[in-house]
Amino acid sequence: MLENELEKLVENKVKPLLEEAMHKNLGITIQELELDISDRLKRSTLLDFTIDTNLPFKEAKRRFKHEYVAKLLQLNFGNVADVAKAANVDRRSIHRIVAEMRINVENFRQILEKGTYVKQLAVQDIIQESMVHYKSSLNPQRYEAFYKEAPLISKDIVKELPERPKTLKEAEREFETSYFSKALRESRGNISHAARKIGLRFETLHRKLKQRGIDAKSFSAG
Repeated sequence: MLENELEKLVENKVKPLLEEAMHKNLGITIQELELDISDRLKRSTLLDFTIDTNLPFKEAKRRFKHEYVAKLLQLNFGNVADVAKAANVDRRSIHRIVAEMRINVENFRQILEKGTYVKQLAVQDIIQESMVHYKSSLNPQRYEAFYKEAPLISKDIVKELPERPKTLKEAEREFETSYFSKALRESRGNISHAARKIGLRFETLHRKLKQRGIDAKSFSAG
């Protein structure tokens, strides 16, 4: 599903569910909270990755690929062929990453939770993590009621979400954009400083920024 289609789906299907749940449990609609949850859902609920610029770029990207494959294995009950199809890569590439991770796919398959439940937990985490920022400004009893209803809200939202996660190429592009943007933000737009921090040559980082359409100047302090 294309990104703009996902945005429309969240706007037209998911937001009304959030508004209804807020009115029921909080008595009001908190637009900032609704926006926080919606934005995170638009960024791909199922394949959201940790961005750690304390790791050199090559190591961070290696870990990203491992995390990506592990999550797809969860969603596809450990079926490597289905993972390769979802990632849009050759099956041998998935087998290679699985070998690097030292995953016994047969054992992994036996202990996996059902795919739908995995998705529900991902949405639930987004709702509850977003709520924490508003805890101090809400009535404690109403906050607790909404927090406890997150599993039910998540179940309804998952029914509206697309089945197809990002391909490896799509997820890789998103990961690199987020990783480089974070490195530049921490370096206040200084490409040389960012390059040293993440273990890349200046020329290499400059080329990658150009490929990703990232303007280092937009991260400068001034």
